[in-house]
Amino acid sequence: MSPNKENYLKTIFELQHDHQKISNKNIADILNVSAPSVTEMLTALTKEGLVFHTPYNEISLTDAGLVRARELVRKHRIWEVFLADRLHYAMADVHQAADILEHATDDKLADRLNEFLGRPKRCPHGGIIPGNSDIEDDSDITLATLVPDDSATLQRVIDNHEFLTYFEDLQLRLGDRLTVMKKEPFGGPFIVQTGDRVTVSISEAAAGFMFMTDVHYHHPETDGAEKGANG
Repeated sequence: MSPNKENYLKTIFELQHDHQKISNKNIADILNVSAPSVTEMLTALTKEGLVFHTPYNEISLTDAGLVRARELVRKHRIWEVFLADRLHYAMADVHQAADILEHATDDKLADRLNEFLGRPKRCPHGGIIPGNSDIEDDSDITLATLVPDDSATLQRVIDNHEFLTYFEDLQLRLGDRLTVMKKEPFGGPFIVQTGDRVTVSISEAAAGFMFMTDVHYHHPETDGAEKGANG
């Protein structure tokens, strides 16, 4: 399988955990490709029995696609841990390097590297490493789904170089507790406050790349209700 096809499988794997419908645009934004390119690739992956894609734009991995994607994501995230922890790569740079390394990594090398690193549970971007944890990313929701007065913990972020460069400028860290103070209209940014009472402006697009857990919803109709758990 070509590295390009593998990147699509990994992207769908990451997106299928946010409890929202996956769209061509989601995939195009993360991979920095055109919408027609996404449609063409999804058609090819569907023919190979790896992706389920309907005319109504329902996109998901088949059982075979899920097995392949989990294997790819596991190798990719293990390499990211090695690059970040042992070679001190910046968070924004580990993805591209790991992308190259994973394609030349057989199962034996991946297993030995995993043991050498102590079977880490998460990659530098907060994603669960398949096989190393009893939990999955499937309880995470995006910051973009929250409304003013909701609060949540930043659990993980999407592997996209442009976004990660932007994210570093925000000076946020995984594990930060964020409270939504305001959502500007007409596609404007989310204004959030950290636990240290620092106010940060986050673009709407970036908010869709940030996954949250331990969500406390402060809606009038469910005042005080607390939902979401471990991510």
